[in-house]
Amino acid sequence: MLYMEQLTLTTPALLFSAISLIMLAYTNRFLAYASVIRSLHDRYLEKKDDSLLRQIKNLKTRLNLTRYMQIFGITSLLFCVLTMFLIYIGFYTIAVWAFGIGLILLLISLALLIKEIQISAKALQHHINDIEEYLGEKK
Repeated sequence: MLYMEQLTLTTPALLFSAISLIMLAYTNRFLAYASVIRSLHDRYLEKKDDSLLRQIKNLKTRLNLTRYMQIFGITSLLFCVLTMFLIYIGFYTIAVWAFGIGLILLLISLALLIKEIQISAKALQHHINDIEEYLGEKK
């Protein structure tokens, strides 16, 4: 079939750099969350504040989303590698399906990123509102 012959080794290889950059960004997010959670944990042990618990719960949700973003991104990369191997050994029909699955997994990973960004923005908005209320009380 014509559409299968258009999928060459370079097509899935083009995604390598994009997926690698995305994975680097995901890893940076994960490490930042881990650092903040450790800090909040220490602060909570010193001062049992409910607001710290809410922040930790929010970060737990974001950390789980980031973990799933990483899993789907890595699986997408694996399917790109599988696609290249299948093209190399001449299994074009299966390669097309593997590449399609890899793209869907990447889409899921990016959709989770959007959800995580929305949660992050909402959490930051709460902090901004707290500051604005504090400044309003001082006037």
